[in-house]
Amino acid sequence: MKSDRNEPPRQPATLTRTNETVLPACRLQRLIGKSPAKWTVDDLISLVREHGVRVVSLMHVGGDGWLKTLDFAPRDEVHLRDILSAGERADGSSLFVNTGIPAGASDIVLRPRTDTAFFDPFAAQPTLAIMCSHFGRDGKPLPESPDTILRRGCDHLQKETGAELYAHGEVEYFLGKRPDEADIYGADDRGYHSTSPFVFGEGLRRTALMLLAEMGVPTKYGHSEVGYIPADESEGRIWEQHEVEMALQPLPAAADSVILAHWVLRNLAHRHGMRMSFEPVVKQGHAGTGLHFHLSPVRGEQHLRLGEDNRRLPAEAKWLIAGLVRYGGVLMAFGNREPSSFLRLSQAKEAPSAVTWGRYNRRALVRIPIVATDESGRLVSPETIEFRLADGSAHPHLLLAGIAQAMVAGKSMTDVDGWLERTAAERGVQAGDTAIRIPKGVDEVAGALRRERAVFEASGVFPARVLDRTIEILDRQKTLTL
Repeated sequence: MKSDRNEPPRQPATLTRTNETVLPACRLQRLIGKSPAKWTVDDLISLVREHGVRVVSLMHVGGDGWLKTLDFAPRDEVHLRDILSAGERADGSSLFVNTGIPAGASDIVLRPRTDTAFFDPFAAQPTLAIMCSHFGRDGKPLPESPDTILRRGCDHLQKETGAELYAHGEVEYFLGKRPDEADIYGADDRGYHSTSPFVFGEGLRRTALMLLAEMGVPTKYGHSEVGYIPADESEGRIWEQHEVEMALQPLPAAADSVILAHWVLRNLAHRHGMRMSFEPVVKQGHAGTGLHFHLSPVRGEQHLRLGEDNRRLPAEAKWLIAGLVRYGGVLMAFGNREPSSFLRLSQAKEAPSAVTWGRYNRRALVRIPIVATDESGRLVSPETIEFRLADGSAHPHLLLAGIAQAMVAGKSMTDVDGWLERTAAERGVQAGDTAIRIPKGVDEVAGALRRERAVFEASGVFPARVLDRTIEILDRQKTLTL
């Protein structure tokens, strides 16, 4: 086994005057001179020509939630234009296993989305990467694709509510390495917002923030978290917890951003000879790894204000909260996909254990956090509704599609205000014995999805065979844990 390679000592950074422009943060936006929404194939071809790009990588998200890639070394400009404008075929039966795509007719097409292009910061050769959607042989978006499912969910939400939904994920992770003499400060539950030398992962985290910004993946901030696991005889490795919080984006972009953040963090850990873990629980008894999502309803291109009075919440916020508390347990099928997900929840280290919602309460399933204001009282970012149930095993595309469907279902509930009143948790108050509890095992999640699958199949957003496959996986996990 290859031994860990700790970060080499870093010299203090020095500020020097430079002619290089660093804003906007996205490198391609600086080079092309216009926003990503306006990029064209011709713009990307010019980049390839001017910056000596040798490889084009078509990236996409498979049914398992992992980032995939298909690489090209363009032969000439005609070949390059074909790649960027039309994409290429792939084997759908291997990418979306057991979802009804027959091996005998499994060709699908990867279609690049021009506005997602970035230079691969880890490639040995100059490489232009670009995210893709999936299309079937009929030329239509592939129903089984997570990207398609999420985009259909967004369309359904817009049609039924007149609103859009923005989101950003809190990407928590544990970074592990072999201890050395410098590692003398770490302590469990004391790592929150710690800085070097009290944490060893600060440099890696800051590099991740910089690389994501250069790639055009917007972030809000990064910091160290509470979790710390000292080395012991069973595993001679220290683990410390960090977080990179993304910025609000429309749901499809928000899901892609989480996937790309995982990719960047894993690559950096690999290069530094460290271990990266997004497992719900790295070690029993210690803080778990959440993937909280902050959600902001948008109407008429304006993020809605939530105010301080629960009785005066906008209708869209009520629909979202009611949908999340009503169907939160079902959403675990997409947001809590490992057996250790239930261990994280049972440990109750700031993880929700019952279906409650409220302002500020970190033990609630859904909460409305405060937002910083400037001296004039202006909010510096939109107010959000935080869904705190999911963890590092989540499939972000399927989870966000499920959340969109839950919001639509919340609008159709006949007693929204009653649901909100019954599930409200006052600030700092834990859920009582009478509260609706969160499922405690995969069998309960599978049963909930069977009962409520019509909510997710509405308007054809989740294909029946994708839900069948999800239930099959849950049932298999149940068998393995018996």
